[in-house]
Amino acid sequence: MIGELYDARTGRLLVKRLVAADTLWASTVGFLGRTRVDDDEAMWFDGCSAIHTLGMRVSIDVVFVDRGGVVLHVAADVKPWRLWVARTGARSVLELAAGNARRQGITAATALETRWLSRT
Repeated sequence: MIGELYDARTGRLLVKRLVAADTLWASTVGFLGRTRVDDDEAMWFDGCSAIHTLGMRVSIDVVFVDRGGVVLHVAADVKPWRLWVARTGARSVLELAAGNARRQGITAATALETRWLSRT
């Protein structure tokens, strides 16, 4: 699915191109092989509390989100080839371009809202 990501409290658009990793292929591939991740794109992994960056070529920000859409933790500038990046209690994981969580003001306790627009 394709959607957008908003700050649930202010209504401000945070990410214009949000992709749901809602198939086995999408969740396996993610941003693997990419040489860059644009500031206006992100990937959402639902039902997930951990990711890896094995095979990745770029650093990313990893945002761990609870069941209510509230950010638990932001792992900034996670380098490629990390075996395990996890957060207990997370229900979803958001992957962004490195530094974009800070630029968008996404911190622990930020409430996020996904708005799904279409299926891919």
